Amino acid sequence: MKRHAILIALSLCFTFAYAQTDKRLKGIDKKFESILETSKAPGFAIAIVEGDKIVYAKGFGYKDYENKVPADANTLYAIGSSTKAFTSALLGVLREQDKLSFDDSPIQHIPGFEFYNGDMNNNIIIKDLMRHSTGLPRHDGAWYFFPNKDKDTLIARMKYQEPFTGVRQQWYYNNFAFLLQGVITEKITGKSWEENIEETFFKPLGMNRSKTDLAGWESSDNIAIGYRLDENREIKKMDYYDISGMSPAGSINSSVNDMSKWIMLWLNKGKVGETQLLPEDYIKEASSSQMVVGAGYPSAELPGVQFANYGYGWFLQSYKGHYLVEHGGNIDGFSANVAFYPSDNMGIVVLTNQNGSAIPRLARSIAADHMLGVDKTDWAKKFKEDTEKAIEAQAKAEDGGKEDSNVKGTRPSHILLDYTGTYENKGYGKFDIVVENDTLFATLDDNRIYLHHHHYDTFELIDVTDGKVETSQIGDALKVTFSTNVAGDIENMRANIEPMTDAIVFKRTPNSIDVDADTLEQYVGLYDLMGTEIKSYIKDENVLYVFVPGQPEYELIPTAEHKFNFKVLEGFKVEFIEEAGKITSVKFIQPNGTFIGTKKED
Repeated sequence: MKRHAILIALSLCFTFAYAQTDKRLKGIDKKFESILETSKAPGFAIAIVEGDKIVYAKGFGYKDYENKVPADANTLYAIGSSTKAFTSALLGVLREQDKLSFDDSPIQHIPGFEFYNGDMNNNIIIKDLMRHSTGLPRHDGAWYFFPNKDKDTLIARMKYQEPFTGVRQQWYYNNFAFLLQGVITEKITGKSWEENIEETFFKPLGMNRSKTDLAGWESSDNIAIGYRLDENREIKKMDYYDISGMSPAGSINSSVNDMSKWIMLWLNKGKVGETQLLPEDYIKEASSSQMVVGAGYPSAELPGVQFANYGYGWFLQSYKGHYLVEHGGNIDGFSANVAFYPSDNMGIVVLTNQNGSAIPRLARSIAADHMLGVDKTDWAKKFKEDTEKAIEAQAKAEDGGKEDSNVKGTRPSHILLDYTGTYENKGYGKFDIVVENDTLFATLDDNRIYLHHHHYDTFELIDVTDGKVETSQIGDALKVTFSTNVAGDIENMRANIEPMTDAIVFKRTPNSIDVDADTLEQYVGLYDLMGTEIKSYIKDENVLYVFVPGQPEYELIPTAEHKFNFKVLEGFKVEFIEEAGKITSVKFIQPNGTFIGTKKED
């Protein structure tokens, strides 16, 4: 224990020495402390690299805000989408080994995989995955709200995910494209993406504290706790999000000291000592423009940003006349930015335990101003002014009241029980809706969600936290609308989860009930339907069927007492009629009408 404490003390001394011996960094600590205070972030860490050396590495604030445990340069944070450059780099290594070409179709390497349509299947190449040019929008709800730890299960959903434009027509960020890259590496190497990252990069680079999964994170020491700012700008703890199924898009956890080694690899043209770990031609290609993110002239607010392009897992832009390669990251409770300036042989990494934080961008810009010798912007002052303006604007908007979009006095078209069942979209996932105490609730990834009636058949999805409904979300939460079929049943639920496509439709399957053999037996027999004899019988171990001459037999799914749905026919139902304790007739309820058959005597 004492030796460990001495090592930490030495590390802090070295960090202090970095800052004090480089005259370019004079006064920088005070600026970092200023943005920490203004942003109300619990803490962050930053490292500055030049060539093959760390010239500055330090933690600010706390990794554990409640217990006031300081952050340092070895504290582990989730880096989110800053993971993406690692994933594409694996493909760069495999290309060098002649195991793939960036012009290959992903389908070549993943047996049975398909995209949404033939145009995508025929034209998307691996390079499109790396530079976000597939034509797909984000579809992030398909993994964030419907997580799955199996990568193959998640990529199978892509077959049902609709594009919003053609292949290579427009740049658009897509996390599934990076998941797909990770799965390609798994199929080629026979190893998991996690093993490939650790063996190809972490071990050779000496990134000994970095982890690729939640288990590694939880078994580590010196880890940060994630936080967010609530609506009152109070610091609140956030649960760690297990992104393991989507790991190639954003699961790495690391420290600024470890991530400095990753930046050095890029600054030194892919070499570690005399070893060419990452091909030099890949370094140049990945950090050069492969797709235009956004066209246009520099803005008045950011005149130094003169282009916005994308390489392979890297954003590209200019910063005050200097070429900047960077990628941010955000996952519940954490934000990150990893950047390097290849023409200046300098890089910066910033990691923070604040959700959706401006800290990574601000700290990177402050560090760049000092290291590049450009005119210094008072980023802390600017951020404070911008924040105050935003808070003031929000207060004015709240004083004016929220726009009330709901129609007063309306009611749902059905009783609440009729909305219950399992809802599924093959491109996203499935969830259940139940009634409890005259209230609708959804269960989604073990999370409980309250369905608050908005108007007609539209409801709002309100979080339930520690057993309490988050009533502050009412009016601002995601709205969903239920639709009926021609038979009058609730058929599906539509939600505007993906803004670039039409509403995502979740098909409803009514809840079934267990019915024992003795109960089913009362429905067995022959029924006369306007001269046509219809047979009802049991087979397949306690399953009721009906047979209409000239048609296939139909399996019935019990939904309530005496009520059944056809398993394969949407909007077709059967209801058996009981009189004086006996089944006397049957109703066939279908889109073109209701027909009654009388039960024949045995």
